[in-house]
Amino acid sequence: MQATVEPAGAMETVACPDCDLLQQIPPLNPSDRARCTRCGHILATAPRDPLDLPLALTFTAAIFLIIANTIPLMGLSVLGLTASTTILGGALEMWQTGEPITAAIVAFCAVIAPALYTVFMLAVLIAARRPPAPHWIGEMLRWALSMQPWSMIEVMMLGILVALIKIAELATVDPGIGMFAVGMLVVLFPAIMVSFDPREVWKRVEWVDGRLHPLSAVRGTPRMEQAQ
Repeated sequence: MQATVEPAGAMETVACPDCDLLQQIPPLNPSDRARCTRCGHILATAPRDPLDLPLALTFTAAIFLIIANTIPLMGLSVLGLTASTTILGGALEMWQTGEPITAAIVAFCAVIAPALYTVFMLAVLIAARRPPAPHWIGEMLRWALSMQPWSMIEVMMLGILVALIKIAELATVDPGIGMFAVGMLVVLFPAIMVSFDPREVWKRVEWVDGRLHPLSAVRGTPRMEQAQ
């Protein structure tokens, strides 16, 4: 279906990230999407809860992230001997056994980057709830988006599962609460990325001259997909 085209002054100007075509995006109804008229790339979406849902998911992820890094992932039992460790504990043991590069990569991708992404997202989402949002929100949002590709919780979880399969015949493995917390993070981080639209934050940031969400008219109007 084609959405009603608003007057040019009420449309937002965007450039398609794939083909660079400048287009106008009229106000969208909840669950609507705007696609580029040239290449079909999704230019904008209108989630039903643009800030509340990502904030709830991010807050939940923060809780599980704390649990995953403070409670052991699993316990191993071999011939009466038991051992357990956390993510940071495993990285520290790698460092002490002569694998500093691997330890640094594990610590950054499994702990530091997810923690920074969560903190930045919480700051952005909380501050943007009452427009106009402060100017520093833009910088925090850029840092959050830059940390997003480095948050590789799912890669770590895959490595843990492979290790469990290999040692299952040699030792008794008892998954800990930390393991379940990591599993929840594997679900929560993609959910945050899918539900969060940075445009909703940028529309709330006040410009230096006091304007909010400046709009202008240019050529091209994207195809609109409305919710059924």
